[in-house]
Amino acid sequence: MTPLSEMTRVFGRIGLLSFGGPAAQIALMHKELVEDRPWLTEAQFLRALSFCMLLPGPEAMQLATYSGWRMRGVTGGLLAGLLFVVPGALVIMALALAYGLYGQLPLVQSLFIGVKACVVVIVIQALIKVGKKALKGPVHVAIAVASFLALFALNAPFPLVIVVAACVGALTLKGEAEGGAPAPKTPLTATLKTVALWLVIWFAPVLVLALVAPGILVDMAKFFSTLAVVTFGGAYAVLAYMTQAVVGDFGWLTTAQMVDALGLAETTPGPLILVTQFVAMVAGFKAGGVGLALVAGLVTLWVTFAPCFLWIFAGAPYIDRLAHMPRLSGALSAITAAVVGVIANLGLWFAGAVFFDAGTVQPVPLVIAVIAAALLLWRKWDMLVVLPICATLGLVFVGVA
Repeated sequence: MTPLSEMTRVFGRIGLLSFGGPAAQIALMHKELVEDRPWLTEAQFLRALSFCMLLPGPEAMQLATYSGWRMRGVTGGLLAGLLFVVPGALVIMALALAYGLYGQLPLVQSLFIGVKACVVVIVIQALIKVGKKALKGPVHVAIAVASFLALFALNAPFPLVIVVAACVGALTLKGEAEGGAPAPKTPLTATLKTVALWLVIWFAPVLVLALVAPGILVDMAKFFSTLAVVTFGGAYAVLAYMTQAVVGDFGWLTTAQMVDALGLAETTPGPLILVTQFVAMVAGFKAGGVGLALVAGLVTLWVTFAPCFLWIFAGAPYIDRLAHMPRLSGALSAITAAVVGVIANLGLWFAGAVFFDAGTVQPVPLVIAVIAAALLLWRKWDMLVVLPICATLGLVFVGVA
């Protein structure tokens, strides 16, 4: 049995070094858990990854949780999952407080002009990467185009787009089952007990808040709980849906602040969905200062990541059976194709928010975006290098002037 001390060291390092989005995070885990030490086999790692990609929520964090569960059960899963999230959450907490205190200063706003321009290019980069992986044939292309049109032209609900795509994939894109005997079945009662326990853990704080502190915290708990159920395809896929609610329905943040939130979340370790913590803290700061911001961040972290542990601890015993369930692979491939259309819609929305103001083209962010595109897409520079460069350019072009 793997010692918890060694697991803490390895998963702690993964959490601290998990920059660059899910692809880089998954590659890092593969090296640490499959290549460098025999904790998972290649087949176990790939099956777990396929399962986590089918779930709502951050697949890299869920993959870390599963890996810990595989070695030391629930204790190992909690250890691995928390170590993946906590370092980034602490950084986001500090950044959100600094943003709430100093974000309106002209110098800081100049820096964020460059960050926002870079974020548009980062979304385009994500679109290219996901598109190359997901669009394997005409059916996938059609699903991606239909998803984009449903969101952009028809303003269709994001969860509906994902559900329809999964159904189409399950019916038309059935994969091939692996040979061999399927994994042993898990008793249904054990699964139901796990689900019941984690539902209580998830919603008990929400109920307490509703009884003792109704208001913005309860609204946040409800909204981000809903978000945790529909975040198929990662944070990029759900950002437009989140922005519509946060900016339009609740009025917690402005569109510009949402773009700032994504830019800062891109610079931190851990899952990009930590952007929800930043959003909640900025909204809490505006509504009630530092104290409310800290509580809002904790509430949002709880309702965002408690469901991740629910999905993994309830589903982990079934993961080895995935190889014998080809319709699930068809549904997964269709969801991934739909996410291409979702990210395209998000990129278009971000570009409009950054490059236009009251119908007028903004030349400074446009020029910075061109520079960012050259560095990221052509020269293949690391995002963590390009973001500070773009922030500095914003300061030079706007702040100094």
